[in-house]
Amino acid sequence: MSALSPEALVALGGIADHQRQRTSRIASVLGNRLGSSALDYAIAHHLLEGAEHAARARDADRLAWYRRTTVRDLTHLSAGPHIVLSPRPADLFRSEISETAYYLVRPNTSPALPEVHGLVRAALASATEHGFGTLLTRHAPVICLLNRRRLDETLHSWALTRLPGTVFTDYTAHPEVLARDLIHEAAHNWLNDALTAHDVSLPADITFFSPWRGTSRPVYGFLHACWAFSLTVLYARRARCGATGAVASFLYAHLRQQESQFASAFDSLAEALSYVPADALRDRVSRAVNEAVLPG
Repeated sequence: MSALSPEALVALGGIADHQRQRTSRIASVLGNRLGSSALDYAIAHHLLEGAEHAARARDADRLAWYRRTTVRDLTHLSAGPHIVLSPRPADLFRSEISETAYYLVRPNTSPALPEVHGLVRAALASATEHGFGTLLTRHAPVICLLNRRRLDETLHSWALTRLPGTVFTDYTAHPEVLARDLIHEAAHNWLNDALTAHDVSLPADITFFSPWRGTSRPVYGFLHACWAFSLTVLYARRARCGATGAVASFLYAHLRQQESQFASAFDSLAEALSYVPADALRDRVSRAVNEAVLPG
């Protein structure tokens, strides 16, 4: 099986149409004039969730804001095709949509600090240099940076199915590390969109052992891990070549860790993929993992 470039791996038909159709439906519900970009798609879900929260709280002013706001009203938060957020921990909340903390754009959202924008720009430049620019533009247009950590501390990152196109992540001072984590979470967003666009429904009662979690997971979770971690491997291999010092060591350690994880998961991949009827989608995941397990 010949290798595909990172750009080619994520160039899957149907996803852009799915995003545009979903955005159009949300715009119809809210009654506003959202556009058709990937950023509009991500922000549309913030507006929809925010409007629902405001309606439940009977907050008419906030509901009106969510119903009239568009991406054009949020340019003070933007960095090119991305919106960069840096909320305080107290601004995060949980609800019935997620046990994990999350954040919604709101009327009083403040722009991220200039140094945060600088870090994000450098991370996006690194990702783009190594072939992941399209992935981040289309599947991580809203970047929410949380806690600044040292390189030797645990970094937490996540994405939510109810907020596609948004990535939540801790970060360090190193753009290559942020790029890795943005790619990982954007990969989850990509796969969710791809499954929806191709009308794939995975069985919940079939499980495979996931070495990343150390437990058995349904097909959905197992494939998500295989796909997302394979892309971080492809990025880390390329970025490591130009990295120095502690970052080079960090990326090398990530590659060695993933080498052992994929060794434990690889034999189950073909069976897990057999539950994906969409040939093109199945092919992308298979190619990414096969490329990731090659010595490099």
